[in-house]
Amino acid sequence: MPDTPENQQAYPQPPQQQSGLGFPLARMAAFFSLSCGAVLDLAICSNYGKGHSELGMLHKLWNVLRSGDIMLADRYMCAWHEIYLLKQRGIDTVTRLHHCRRVDFRRGKRLGKDDHIVEWSKPGRIRSVDLPTIRTLPERITMRETRVRIQQPGFRCRSMIVVSTLLDAEAVTASDLASLYRARWNAELDLRSLKQTMQMDILRCKTPELVRKEMWTHILAYNLIRTIIAQAANKHRLEPRTISFKGAVQTLEAFQPLIATQGDCSSTHRRSLYDQLLDAVATHRVANRPDRFEPRQRKRRQKKYDRMMKPRNQLKHEMLEGLR
Repeated sequence: MPDTPENQQAYPQPPQQQSGLGFPLARMAAFFSLSCGAVLDLAICSNYGKGHSELGMLHKLWNVLRSGDIMLADRYMCAWHEIYLLKQRGIDTVTRLHHCRRVDFRRGKRLGKDDHIVEWSKPGRIRSVDLPTIRTLPERITMRETRVRIQQPGFRCRSMIVVSTLLDAEAVTASDLASLYRARWNAELDLRSLKQTMQMDILRCKTPELVRKEMWTHILAYNLIRTIIAQAANKHRLEPRTISFKGAVQTLEAFQPLIATQGDCSSTHRRSLYDQLLDAVATHRVANRPDRFEPRQRKRRQKKYDRMMKPRNQLKHEMLEGLR
C-alpha cells in the first residue's frame, strides 16, 4: 500500500528494511468455499508481530465453520492445538504434514498400505496458550496419516503425507484424501483471481481505514462475480469451477454499457438481459487439464533499473548536487 505515515503505523514494513525504502504490508487470510470459490470470511492484520501469524488469524476466522465442516489447509495449519479445538467443535481437518513432524508407518493402527491411525502427544509448550490451560488439555489426540505417492511426470513432489481427523477408512479412503488435498490448490487459484485479476495485490488508499474499505470492496466485487458464475453454472447444469473467473469479468465489462442503460426498462426486459449475461458467462469454460504442469519460471524479463537502496529524498538531493 502507499508509503504514508498512517499506513506505516498501522501496517509497518518489515523491520529489516531501511526506513524510506519499503512499503507498508498487510497480512490477509481468507476462508474460500471449495465448491464455488466464494470468500466466506476475511481477516486483516499487520505483516508481523504477536498474534499476527496465520494461526492467529485462524482463531479470528474459525467461527465461520460449523459442525460437520472440513477445513482443508496447507501444512502450516498442521498444529496440534488448533486441530484439537476444531475437532471439539465437530470440525474435521485435512492438511499436509508439517515438515517438523516425523512419520513411522510401523506404528499405530494399520488401515492399509501407507495409511494408519496414530496418537499425537500434546506438545510441552504452545506459544499462544498459558501453562494452566495446557495442563487441562488431553495428553493425546487421534490422527490419521496417509502417504500419497505422485506418479505424474513434471510434478515437483514425489510423495507427501496427508494428515486428517477423518478416521473411518471405509467412508473416506486413502484415495479420497489424496483427491481432496489435491483440490486445495483451488485456494491458490482463488487467491490469484482475487489479487491479480481483481488487482488487489497493490492497494492505493493512503490511510488504514480506507485501506480496509478498499480490501472489503474487492471482496464484495469478487463474491458478486462468484455469485453470477454460480447462477450461470446452475442454469446450464455445470460445476461453478468449470467457468473461467477472468472470462466472467470480461463478459461483465462487455455488458456494462448495456446494463447501465436499462434503468427505465421493465423488469421483464432486465431479466431477459440478465439471462443473456448468464448464457454468455457460461460459454467461458476452463479446460479440464488435471495433470498440467508448468516450469516455475517467468518468461517476461524485468526492466533493467537499479533498485532503490536509499530514500527517495536523499537520492534526489544527491542528483541535484551532481548537477551542480
